[in-house]
Amino acid sequence: MSAIRPAAVVVLAAGEGTRMKSATPKVLHEICGRSLVGHVLAAADELKPEHLVVVVGHAREQVTAHLAEVAPEVRTAVQAQQNGTGHAVRMGLEELGGGVDGTVVVVCGDTPLLTGETLRDLARTHSEDGNAVTVLTAEVPDATGYGRIVRDPASGAVTAIVEHKDASEEQRAIREINSGVFAFDGRLLAEALGKVRTDNSQGEEYLTDVLGILRAAGHRVGASVAGDHREIAGINNRVQLAEARRILNDRLLTEAMLAGVTVVDPASTWVDVSVTFEQDVVVHPNTLLQGSTHLGGGSEVGPNCRLRDTRVGAGARVDNTVSDGAEVGPEATVGPYAYLRPGTRLGRKGKIGTYVETKNASIGEGTKVPHLSYVGDATIGDYSNIGAASVFVNYDGEKKHHTTVGSHCKTGSDNMFVAPVTIGDGAYTAAGSVITKDVPPGSLAVARGQQRNIEGWVARKRPGSAAAKAAEAASREPEGEG
Repeated sequence: MSAIRPAAVVVLAAGEGTRMKSATPKVLHEICGRSLVGHVLAAADELKPEHLVVVVGHAREQVTAHLAEVAPEVRTAVQAQQNGTGHAVRMGLEELGGGVDGTVVVVCGDTPLLTGETLRDLARTHSEDGNAVTVLTAEVPDATGYGRIVRDPASGAVTAIVEHKDASEEQRAIREINSGVFAFDGRLLAEALGKVRTDNSQGEEYLTDVLGILRAAGHRVGASVAGDHREIAGINNRVQLAEARRILNDRLLTEAMLAGVTVVDPASTWVDVSVTFEQDVVVHPNTLLQGSTHLGGGSEVGPNCRLRDTRVGAGARVDNTVSDGAEVGPEATVGPYAYLRPGTRLGRKGKIGTYVETKNASIGEGTKVPHLSYVGDATIGDYSNIGAASVFVNYDGEKKHHTTVGSHCKTGSDNMFVAPVTIGDGAYTAAGSVITKDVPPGSLAVARGQQRNIEGWVARKRPGSAAAKAAEAASREPEGEG
């Protein structure tokens, strides 16, 4: 086992989080496409621990179900009564048989900004210094509510961690705080937890008391200082949730820009941790990129776009569009004001234009659906053109049906394609047609009523109206010379 690879990581996620004022457990609130506990698990996983245990308590059914979905390899331990952090860690160790040989890292499930790099530094310091316990600390501008790090004035060694509620005025002036993240010698931790008392203001077992117990037994207590105090920030309310989201989003955008992505306005661009980019992508303002969205090289997205689980091909352009589960081919154009629903696949150099909605539709290379149309449950070949205000009528009230339009077809404006129906290659359809039967290749389909003009109808039915007067005046005008 590597010297910095821990035997176990224990994640504390049993708290209720009442200050969130939510029916959703605190650790399941999301920022940048991942739950708070999900972010912590991602950071912990970078250590490649032998065991990863999450201690659950409040709403444990919801939390456990979430963990099974996002991290099925994780083990869970139950803290039925929230009797403090020391008690929670004890429950975690019991899940592992009561004690662990090697390093045990303890992290909080509500610290989404914590990075794997910082955890590796903690584990490395713990191993290299030969500590019994190493606490991750940080200096913060305002330490209110945090446990204070008390050091020996002469040696600088950590002598205690005093919770804010139990701290003296002198101790409350200290700005170095406990992050709630520790690295322990597993066997010493198990022994010390058995000695933790509950004679404090909360009547709980404080994990921080383990430091004093180990120090009193002659063991070494050390610290690893985080480079950025924001990493250790815990989330307790919606304000802190928003602050963390902003910080993480800035971190993700900075990484993207350094990798060759142009983000025109980072302040109005939001991305999930799972979004990926290639070089020379341009992201315009007011754009939200979510899920497994991937932007190909040289593509341009925005302004005013929301893309979820969408792949945008190289050199494509997507403008003022909502897309969910779609694929936009290379050099294709989408928008403005388009809605791409799941199953949409647009081919190379294809076009989905203004006020067009698509769903479960495969649209071929070079094919255009320029405006004011709905294309659902359809396959359209290459280099066809769908006229304005066309609707693929796919639902009969009980079942969905499929429409197929071939390649090099030209369909007229205001067409209704009543599925199931097939338009053959090279076929045309007339404007205003309701297509209910298959159209053979190379044919022109006309499906509309014969026009009939009833002369004098306005004068008889709307006498005295503006329309009647205009018609009468037009009838008196002399005909122009041919």
